[in-house]
Amino acid sequence: MFDPFRPRRSVLYMPGSNVRALEKAKGLAADALILDLEDAVAATEKAAARDLVVDAVRGGGYGKREIAIRINGLDTDHGMEDLRAACEAAPDAILIPKVQSEAMIAEVDALMADFGAPDSTRIWAMIETPLGVLHAERVAMASTRLSVFIMGTNDLAEDLHVRHTPDRLALIPHLTHCLLVARSFGMVAIDGVYNAFRDAEGFAQRCIQSRDLGFDGKTLIHPSQIDVCNQTFAPDESAVEHAKAQIKAFEEAQEKGEGVAVLDGRIVENLHAEAARTLLVRHNAIRAMEH
Repeated sequence: MFDPFRPRRSVLYMPGSNVRALEKAKGLAADALILDLEDAVAATEKAAARDLVVDAVRGGGYGKREIAIRINGLDTDHGMEDLRAACEAAPDAILIPKVQSEAMIAEVDALMADFGAPDSTRIWAMIETPLGVLHAERVAMASTRLSVFIMGTNDLAEDLHVRHTPDRLALIPHLTHCLLVARSFGMVAIDGVYNAFRDAEGFAQRCIQSRDLGFDGKTLIHPSQIDVCNQTFAPDESAVEHAKAQIKAFEEAQEKGEGVAVLDGRIVENLHAEAARTLLVRHNAIRAMEH
C-alpha cells in the first residue's frame, strides 16, 4: 500500500551500469534510490545494465530505502524489455521517463499487469516536457498505481527555452502546477536535480526553495548532496515542539467545549491541529527511517 508519509526527502539517481555505485548505495543515507537505465547508461551498455539492476534489486541489502528503477521509454529499443525485467524484479516503483499523456501511463499499467508486477510496485512519472506539465491532471488520473511525480527540470527548461537562473523564476509556474495536481490526487511531488553538485551553498538554497514551494524532496545526482537535503526537508526540533504544543492546546480547548485555542497569542483551530499531527507523522517516519 502506498504511504504518502514515507520519507522521500532525498531521491538519489544511481547509474545502473556501475556495479560499484549500486553496491555503494546500500550504505548511503538517501531515503530513496533511482537505479537508472536511461540517461545515466550508454546505449551500448543498456542490456548489461538491465541485468545488473535486476540482480541488485533481487539481491536486496538496501534496508529501508525505497527503490525505483527508471526504464527507457517504451518508444525506444530497450523500453519494453526494461519494463518486463523491472516487473519481474518487483522494486518499490518503476519510473517512466517523459510522461506526456494518460495513455502512456495506462499502457504501462496494463503491461505491468501482463508482466506480473505485484500490486506493491508503484508507477512514478517523470514530468519533464511541456506536454507533461499541460496534461499533468489527466496523467494523475490514469492509474491507481501512479503515486509520485518526479520533476525533470533540465529537460523541461530546455524544451521551454528558459534560462537557468538561481531563482528559477521561469520554471516556478510549471513546478507549482504539477505540485497542485499531485496534492489534488494524494500524490507525492519530488523536485528536480541541482546540477552543480560542488556548489554546496547554491544547493542548500535550492533545497530551501523546493521545501518552501511545497515539494516532498529533491532528486539528487551526487551522494554529497544527501545530508543537506535530508536536513532541509525534515521538520526541525523547534517545529516538532511547536506542533506538540498546538495539539495539546487544541485538545485542552476541546475538553472545555471550546472550538479554538490560543497559543503564544495565536489562534489554533482544527486545521492547525491537523497540520501539526501531519508534521509529527512525518517526523516519526523520518526517525524510523534513520534508526
